[in-house]
Amino acid sequence: MTERSENRISGEGWLALTASPIGNLEDITYRAVRILGAADLIAAEDTRRARRLLAKYAIDDTRLTSYHAYNEDKKTESLLDQVERGRKIAVLSDAGTPAISDPGFLIVRAAVSRGIEPLVVPGVSALSFAVVAAGFPVDKFMFAGFPPVKPGKRKRFLEQLPISEYTCFLFEGPHRIPRLLVEISEIIGPQVPVALIREATKVYEEVIRGTASRLAEDFAGRKCKGEFIIAISR
Repeated sequence: MTERSENRISGEGWLALTASPIGNLEDITYRAVRILGAADLIAAEDTRRARRLLAKYAIDDTRLTSYHAYNEDKKTESLLDQVERGRKIAVLSDAGTPAISDPGFLIVRAAVSRGIEPLVVPGVSALSFAVVAAGFPVDKFMFAGFPPVKPGKRKRFLEQLPISEYTCFLFEGPHRIPRLLVEISEIIGPQVPVALIREATKVYEEVIRGTASRLAEDFAGRKCKGEFIIAISR
């Protein structure tokens, strides 16, 4: 760790955006464990999952508070007030890196506006896992988040993906995977290469590759379970 980062951690108050494992609890950095142990308060997207992670690393006496998409508007300023009073606060996603389809952006923006420079403690992300696991060209790639649910917006979303230039990565709920594969085949093209990365780092981890039409056929009527990242190659 650099001297500057070390000084900030040992100083009075700080805000640390801390990456957490996406499945396997061993996928956490030494620095993240140390940050979580040094925090006065951990603002966790899911306090139950946070407690399991903290218990594994014998971090038993740190106070937790919930901080998620439904309360971040209300709690962000109070958390930053505490940082300004000298408290050390870690923001912890349910799984992965804060601000990547998880809470984090609002508190970073608000912190910067107050002159608080957040510490970013990097680590695992479902997106970075998928970029490596897909086996597609990723010299240039795009993360597009979750497709809209409404049919018209969903169609436009897929039509506008820049597949000719980038490998595109999406998140999608398991119950919509069969539908999404059909839509990719019909809107982008039946022969476009697709990879489904499922349950990354977990017991049932798998990567399923094929053309959009072939995967749409294979998944027709299937009840999917687990967390998926979808890669669409150029």
